[in-house]
Amino acid sequence: MKARSFFRTIQVKLVIIYLLLILVAMQLIGVYFISTVKNSLITSFTNNLKEQADILSKFAAPSLLPNLESEGDSTDNTTEDLNLVVRNLFSISGAEVQVLDANGKVVATSLQVHQSYIGQKNKSLAVSRALQNIPDNEEEIIDEDNTRKKMIALPVTYNDKVVGAVYVVASMTELYETVNRVNQIFFSGTLIALGLTGVLGILLAHTITNPIQGLTRQAEAVADGRFDLKAPVLGDDEIGRLSMAFNEMTIRLKEALSANEEENEKLVSVLSNMSDGVVAADERGRIIVWNRRALELLDVETFQGVELADLLGLSPEKLSELQSGRGRTLLINREHAETESHDDSLLKLTVTPIHRRDKGITGTIAVLQDVTEQEKLEQSRRQFVANVSHELRTPLTTIKSYAEALGDGALEERELSERFVGVISNETERMIRLVTDLLHLSRLDSNQAPLRRRQTNIHEMLDEVADRFSFQLRQKSITANVYVERGLKKAWLDRDQIDQVLDNLISNAIKYTLDGGSIQITARKQEDTGLLEIGVKDTGIGIPKKDLTRIFDRFYRVDKARSRNMGGTGLGLSIAREIVKAHGGTISLASELNEGTTVSFTLPLLQEGGEAE
Repeated sequence: MKARSFFRTIQVKLVIIYLLLILVAMQLIGVYFISTVKNSLITSFTNNLKEQADILSKFAAPSLLPNLESEGDSTDNTTEDLNLVVRNLFSISGAEVQVLDANGKVVATSLQVHQSYIGQKNKSLAVSRALQNIPDNEEEIIDEDNTRKKMIALPVTYNDKVVGAVYVVASMTELYETVNRVNQIFFSGTLIALGLTGVLGILLAHTITNPIQGLTRQAEAVADGRFDLKAPVLGDDEIGRLSMAFNEMTIRLKEALSANEEENEKLVSVLSNMSDGVVAADERGRIIVWNRRALELLDVETFQGVELADLLGLSPEKLSELQSGRGRTLLINREHAETESHDDSLLKLTVTPIHRRDKGITGTIAVLQDVTEQEKLEQSRRQFVANVSHELRTPLTTIKSYAEALGDGALEERELSERFVGVISNETERMIRLVTDLLHLSRLDSNQAPLRRRQTNIHEMLDEVADRFSFQLRQKSITANVYVERGLKKAWLDRDQIDQVLDNLISNAIKYTLDGGSIQITARKQEDTGLLEIGVKDTGIGIPKKDLTRIFDRFYRVDKARSRNMGGTGLGLSIAREIVKAHGGTISLASELNEGTTVSFTLPLLQEGGEAE
C-alpha cells in the first residue's frame, strides 16, 4: 500500500514525465541521427567503390581491346597486366574485383584464391546489364554467413564501345560495425541523460511538491478543526500565491466558522429558552431539529426517527394543506388529535414551509404554542362579563319594576310605597357595593392600589374586627373568640386593606354559620417560613369538595340564591386573595360539608429591629 501510494505521488509522476520526455526525444534524435549516419556511410562507401571501379575501368579498357579484336582469345600478357593493375589500383581491403571481357568472362581478379575463375563466365544479372551499357548496376547482398556486401558492376567502354565490365564486391562489415558503435555511444548517452534527468527531475519536483505537501497538511489540519497551521510561502510564483491565498482562506474560514458557531449557539439558546415548542422536519417529513419545550408540550422523551405527521396526529393530506398555506394554524390537544373545542389542554400549531430558491419546499417548521391558559383567561373574561351583566341586571330589573309600580299608582298607598322605596334603596345599595368591589378589584389587578404598610399590633387588630361584628354575632348567638400566639406583637401590613380581608372572611363566617355556632380568629407564627398566619374558623354549613377549587374565582357562589339574598356580590374572596397576594402572602381554604370552614392567610411579621421578615 505504501509503495502504491508512493508511485502515485506527483513527485514520481513529474520525474516519470521528465524521463519519458527525454527518452522520446533521445529516441527520435537517435533514429534520425543514426539513420543519417548510416545512409551517409553507405553513400560514401558506394561512391568510393564507384570511383575506384571507374578508374579501374579506364585503365582496363586498353587491355581489353586486344581481347575484343581477337574475338575473345586472351593472351597471357594481357591477363598478367590486368591482374597487376587490379591488385595495385584497388585500395579497399577484402574487396573482390573482377575484370570481365565483352563476353562476360573473367579476365583478371584481385583475390589469389579466385584465380581459377579466370576464363569462366560471370553470369550475374548486374554484369549482364553492365555489358549492355546500362549504368547504376549495384545491389546489397548477404552471404551465407550473414555478411553484408556491396556489389557494383560498371561497363568498360573504349571509343563508346563496350569492351568489358568491372565487377566489384566489397564487404560492409566495417561500415555496420561503425554504425553499431555509434548506436552504443548514443545508447550510453541516453542512459546518462536519463540518469541526470532523473536526479534533476527529483530536485525540480521537490520545488513543486514541497509547497503542495504543505498545503495538503494545512488542508488536513483545517478539516480536523485546527486553524493555527500556516502553509509555507516559498516564492512569488503561482504556488507561492496559492499558499498565500490558502492562508488567507484559512483565516476567513476560521472567522466564518466562529461566527457561524456563535450564531448556532445563539439559535440553540433561543430555541432552548423559547416558551413555544419548535419542531423542524426535512422534505420527507422526518423530524431533524426540536427544542426542549416541544418535548414538554407533547409529553414525549425524543423525536428521533419520528415523522411530523405521526407526531401531530395529522394525515399527510392535512399536513400538505398546512404547508401549502391553505390553513397554517390549527388547534390540537395533547393526544395529538384535531379538535374544534377549547379544552383544558390546547396547543396552537403553526406550520411554515422551508423554501429554497433552487429546490422549492425542502422542509417544514412547526411552532407549538400552549394556549391553554389563554383559553382559560378568555373563558374567564367571558364568564366575568356575563356575571357582571347578570349581577347588574337583577337589581336594575327590580328597581325598574318597583319604580313602574310606583308610577302606576302604588305611590298613593303609603305603606306599599314605603316598602317599594325600601326595596329600590336596598337594590341601589347592592349595585353600589358591586361597583365598589369591581373598582377595588380592578385597582388591585392593575397595581393602582398601593399598599400603605405600617407597624400594626396584631392582637389589637383582631380584637377590633371582632368588636365590629359584635352586633351581628349577638343576633345569631354566635360566639367569637380571638387567640393570638404568645410572643406575637406587630406585623408589617396595610391595616385598611387587611381589615377589609378580615371583614370579608368574618362576614362570610357569620352568614353561613347557624345560630348558636362559634367563630375562632387565630394568629400564629409559621415555624418553617417565619410568616404570620391568621385564620378564621367557623362551625357553619361548610363547602362541598367540588367547589373548593373555584371558591376564590370572581362571582363564584356555592349557593347563588342564598348568597344573593344575603347581599353578597361574589367578589369578597377574590378581593381578599388579591390583597393578601399584594402583601406577599398566600390564602387557602379548608372545609368539610356540615362541619365548618377554615380560611387562613399569611403576612410578613415585624422583627425586633423593626424590619419586616
